[in-house]
Amino acid sequence: MSGASLLTVTLIVWGSVTVVFVVLMIFKSLAGMRENNILVLDPSESRQAAEQQTNAARVDRLTAWTKWFGFTSAALLLLTGGIWVYRGLIAFNGGLTP
Repeated sequence: MSGASLLTVTLIVWGSVTVVFVVLMIFKSLAGMRENNILVLDPSESRQAAEQQTNAARVDRLTAWTKWFGFTSAALLLLTGGIWVYRGLIAFNGGLTP
């Protein structure tokens, strides 16, 4: 990518992080659909309680990753916007730095 500008590179990185973020959100919603609010009153239903705890732990792990990728995507979008505005200012000033 020797010919790519900084703006192009940040857009590619932002797009990649955002795709991972969207995939994680979809997977989290699918994993959360199996999570039901079950009240276990009988010891014979302990298997359902164990499955419920496993699903809740999986959703909690996915939530942490989803937050990280979401914040990273937002930060990269702001960085890309800042680079775009800076390049616009330079072009508006005739190539002179502001």
